[in-house]
Amino acid sequence: MKQWLETHLVLEALAASIRTRTPAALATVVRVHGSAYRHEGAKLLVRGDGTWAGNVSGGCLEADVREVALQVIVNGIAERRTYCGGSDEISAWDLGVGCDGEVEILIEPVRAARDAERGAMQDETSFVVVTRLSDSAAAGECARMVIRNDGDHGTLGNAALDATVRNAVWSWALRGASYLQEVGDVTLFVDVLQPPPRLVVVSAGDDARVLARLASDVGFRVVTVDRRPALLNAARFPANVRLLETDAARLTERLVLDAECFAVVMTHDFADDTEYLRALLHTPVRYIGVLGPRQRTERMLARLESEMPIDRTRIYGPVGLDIGTDGAEQVALAVVAEILAVKSGRRPQSLRDRRTPIHASNGLAV
Repeated sequence: MKQWLETHLVLEALAASIRTRTPAALATVVRVHGSAYRHEGAKLLVRGDGTWAGNVSGGCLEADVREVALQVIVNGIAERRTYCGGSDEISAWDLGVGCDGEVEILIEPVRAARDAERGAMQDETSFVVVTRLSDSAAAGECARMVIRNDGDHGTLGNAALDATVRNAVWSWALRGASYLQEVGDVTLFVDVLQPPPRLVVVSAGDDARVLARLASDVGFRVVTVDRRPALLNAARFPANVRLLETDAARLTERLVLDAECFAVVMTHDFADDTEYLRALLHTPVRYIGVLGPRQRTERMLARLESEMPIDRTRIYGPVGLDIGTDGAEQVALAVVAEILAVKSGRRPQSLRDRRTPIHASNGLAV
């Protein structure tokens, strides 16, 4: 999820640089071996004025990558740099690479706004960016193709290679992650971008604002729904949170709700919450959180069960992990943590007690 959000921020920063004619270079993590703080597809845009957007590590590689990027801006030649943490896990983590990890980063000059990617992100549709790395030192910005379901843009510099990529790219994308792909003697970086899950926050009240902000920062596509127009003030919410005025009766007409969606009902009004819950139960939304005491949620469900069968495995009420909360910020943290656990198919537990790897990269334990 973070890759989509970060890529969006980086591309918008790049577009701004192009408009102001500020030279820039883009650093992209193209390979990770072993553990790493960030994974393939992480991006850092560095401008000629020394400012930047995004990141490619936990913060400790950025200084060196920015220096290389400034050189790339000057000489116009792409570079691939490898950062290795070595065998000392603690030293590797302190370096920002991770535990015994090796990270390879492509740093290339960029001279165009990459409108094809920006358009795909605005349309909230999956797409793949294929970058040719083998000849990266021979020229400036690397040859690349952007492939969407409705067509492709750009070229890898060879018609036969372009055709091979068109035929294979969607099977490559099934991995759901970005990675290096060899085609003959050509090395390609396949950057797979998929829209993150949608989180529907049913309320525009003060505590809902906090949840919307935190969930957006984590990477969800957040939609805040409320029937009260006065609360749906854009100044009260982050710019990337969609605001939708609708009552429960029109919810499914105004918003596409599929099995990849999550929702939290939190209007603090029993009648409204019941109606929105009824509407959500008629959709395949995989997670429906309900704010409030258990007895209150049970009253709503008892009323609705007299009308229709209910799959209670989708209902999370009281919503959120049991971490001991006090205030809107901590409640929002508990809710987002629970949603992430459900999304990942994990039972929440302290990492202190976990004995298996936390992440996986390129099939390797991390």
